[in-house]
Amino acid sequence: MKKSSLLTVAALTGAAAVMLAGCAGGSGGTPTDGGDDGGEATGGRACVILPDAASSPRWENFDRKYLQEGLEGAGFEVDIQNAQGDVAKFATIADQQLTQGCGVMLLVDYQGAAEAVATKAKAEGIPVIAYDRPFAGADYYVSFDNVEVGRLQGQTVLNGLEAAGVDPAAATVVYIGGDPTDGNAKMFHDGAVEVMEAAGIEPAAEPPGAWDQAKSQTNFEQALTSLNGQVDGVWAANDTNAAGVIKVLQDNNLEGVAVSGQDANVAGLQNILLGWQTATVYKPVADEASAAVDTAIALLNGETVETDAELEDGTPYIQVTPVLVGPNEVKDVIAAGDAAYDDVCTPEVMAACEEFGVTAE
Repeated sequence: MKKSSLLTVAALTGAAAVMLAGCAGGSGGTPTDGGDDGGEATGGRACVILPDAASSPRWENFDRKYLQEGLEGAGFEVDIQNAQGDVAKFATIADQQLTQGCGVMLLVDYQGAAEAVATKAKAEGIPVIAYDRPFAGADYYVSFDNVEVGRLQGQTVLNGLEAAGVDPAAATVVYIGGDPTDGNAKMFHDGAVEVMEAAGIEPAAEPPGAWDQAKSQTNFEQALTSLNGQVDGVWAANDTNAAGVIKVLQDNNLEGVAVSGQDANVAGLQNILLGWQTATVYKPVADEASAAVDTAIALLNGETVETDAELEDGTPYIQVTPVLVGPNEVKDVIAAGDAAYDDVCTPEVMAACEEFGVTAE
């Protein structure tokens, strides 16, 4: 099997435990106030930059909330801002935050913008956490096991082909990947390819990747035309990309096509219930945010964090375990609070919700 070149793992045990190993005593990571409260922080400032609101609804709907609650609950001042898909705005927000003072920076990269910010922050002795997306210069990387995310997506395609009675080695499969400037996109791709190629799949078409529904729709439409309307499966790197693919499938009355995804967003869950998407990779944002909060608190308290994995460049990698969700597991995402019943089970989806046991309670 093909192995990812992006990370080496000392000991993979699912979600890596965050363990504190003494005090590092960095000036950028020490809270402004402290008390004899068993180690809970009572001061300091955490600066967070989210990338956009378009690539996934998770950033504003979930990550902001969980990070805010976790850091404030530990006694820290929190400044969370969103770059709104603008590299220049990302840099401006970072400069403003650094001017006001940060004890730690937690950055979700957008098209490489986080790397320059990390350089500035570290020059001031401020530790930097790469959250969800990797970039050079971070002290820690907190994300899901992204190669495993890809493997689950590859398995989704195989599951869909099997359900349709299609031999993987003879299948026409299109690859609709993510933005290549996002370091995670390669990990998703490598994991998916590892599984699909082992089953004999070779891509029939692979347009340039993007985290964009409209672009993915256009790219897939052009690929489908080049294939004379023949497709058995689509590796789609997330639910937003999958939605663009599914619109083309619907317009062409192509049912029973294996389609993968990621994020378990509302549209993705609906497409799964209605049979247009085979499955999605559910990444419980609360778990990822909790790992990032634990890491940030340790750094703000001047402590070192040990992990059981690292990226190829040596960046310590704190991994969280992803979960595959098909129609029978949609109810679990709603029960966890990562999607609302009323949003998913709209009138046109209600019958499918009842069929697969999705309830409001």
